[in-house]
Order: sequence, then structure tokens, then C-alpha cells
Amino acid sequence: MAVYFIKRIFGMIFVLVIVSAITFILMHSAPGGPWDRDPTARQVDATTQRILNEYYGLDKPLWQQYVAYMIGDKNTEGEFVCGLVCGNMGPSYRVRGRTVQDILFKPPSGKPFWYSRAGYSARLGFFALGFAIFVGIPLGIVSALRQNTIADYISLFIATVGVSVPNFVMAIFMIIIFASWLHMISVVPKEWTSFSAWILPALVLGFGTMAFTARLMRTAMLEVVRQDYIRTARAKGLAERDVINRHMIRNALIPVVTILGPALAGLVTGSFIIETMFGFPGMGRAYVMAIGQRDYSMILGTTLVFVFLVSVANLTVDFVYTLIDPRIKLKG
Repeated sequence: MAVYFIKRIFGMIFVLVIVSAITFILMHSAPGGPWDRDPTARQVDATTQRILNEYYGLDKPLWQQYVAYMIGDKNTEGEFVCGLVCGNMGPSYRVRGRTVQDILFKPPSGKPFWYSRAGYSARLGFFALGFAIFVGIPLGIVSALRQNTIADYISLFIATVGVSVPNFVMAIFMIIIFASWLHMISVVPKEWTSFSAWILPALVLGFGTMAFTARLMRTAMLEVVRQDYIRTARAKGLAERDVINRHMIRNALIPVVTILGPALAGLVTGSFIIETMFGFPGMGRAYVMAIGQRDYSMILGTTLVFVFLVSVANLTVDFVYTLIDPRIKLKG
């Protein structure tokens, strides 16, 4: 197993390098730059742009900028500054005096990590995943055990709606109903200290994953029900509750676990639209703002954080396989 994980870690490094190179090329291919302003605002003059480009190394060839970001380079004072390999994601070009890692991971003074942008996004992702698991899995189980009944039809209807309707469309309807009509919540909460402010963003973000989890769990359960070992367990006189809990659910969870790891990473990293719509102070909203401002280091650093989270989630899923089904062995 150790050899397997070592190989996967080297694979993760390779993926990070490839994604960083593609992202670097794409963002430099897009028109505009970090010193561009809104057309109605005062523009940065050419002399200031030249000084800023020299200070941040943006006047160098692209390959040299990429190497400087990933490995490191000498600054204007002749000192070597280590790059991403040392955990340095570079300075933000639009937030003066702050680095990318500070913006993403540093909480306000006196606050724990959970109050940083990464902490906010992680909490929202965990809440959304919790909703997807604790609603989607039971919904799929009930649907499979009550096949072709009213419970099954309701479950399939909810799952179909969740898979078919984009989360940003659902967010609009939820805001109209609960904020505009019922006045139960604020459209954009002023603070995120109360749990009630998190309910709607987490529900909207996790609804699609919940629906997909329910459908996958139903399909897996229906397949397991027809297996010979289930008939054997019932023939031996095992109680139906034990047959369901110890044999059906445990084996049906394997394909569900396959999607839950990447789903968590997707919920943490894929909440760009939801965070923007609700004014949520997370990484997704900062990422969208960085793209609009052409903040190169912020774009590249946040992208690599997202890719790292997805890679770790996939690796975690492989390990969880061995806990659910001892027959599965990880070999290098």
C-alpha cells in the first residue's frame, strides 16, 4: 500500500505541474493585464505600468515568469525568493501588501483558521456534503427498498429535479421565495456568525450532489438486492434489518464513496457562482474577482489549491475503499 500511495503522490505532483502550465498560458493569453482598470476609472499611466512590471517581474519572458513562480528567482534587490515549491504563492497584484496565501488562508486578527477565506469555503463545502450524505443516501435506500411505490416516485422526482436544475437557478428561486417573499433570510447576509445564514447556501450548493447520491445509491441497492449472497443471508434466517445494514448498504456504498471524495472537493472548489450570488467571503468569490482583475498570481495560486484538494480527495477515496470492503487491496 505504501508503494501505491508514493506513486499516487508523484502523480499528483505531475498533475499540478501540468495544470499550472496550462493555467499560466491561458491567463496570459487573455486580453488585458493586472494594471487595467474599469473604463470609467482613472487609468494607470504607462510609466507606472513599466515600473510595476519591472518590480513584479512581468517584463520578463513568459517561460522565465513561470519558472520564477514555480521555483523562484532573484528580486530587484538581488535576493533569491523561493517560489511555489517553498509554499510561496506570490504577491497579489491587486491587493496591495498581501500575498496570495495570506488572502486565502490567513484569518482576521484573533480569529481561528475557519474565519479565513479557505476556512469559510471548507465549512460551506462540509455543510453541503453533510446535507448530500444524510439526505441523499437514506433517500436512495428508501427508494430501492420501496421500488415502484409512492416513496420511490417522490424520491426519483426530487433526484431528477436536483440533477436537472442548475444550482444558480435554484439559488435564484430560493432567494426569491425565502428572502423576497417570506423575509426569512437576507439576500446577502451582513455577517456569517449565525448558522441560519449558512442554511440556504449549503442547501443550494449540495442539492445537486444529494440528488446524484440518491440516484446512485438507489441503483447500487437494486443491484445488490439481486445478488446470491443476499438470498443466502435471508435463507439462513438472518433478520431483514441485519441483511440490509450488514450486506446491502455496505456493498452498495462502494460506488457512492467513489463520488463523495471528489464531490467534497467539488463543493469546496466549485462554489464560485453560489459564493458570488450570496456574497459569501470564500475562496470561490475571491477567485472570480481575481479573474476579473487579471490578478495572475491569485488566479494561478487558487487554481493549484483547488487541484490539490481534488487530488487529495481522490486519494482519500482509494483508502476508504479498503475500509468498506476488505477484499479491495491497493497494490503499487
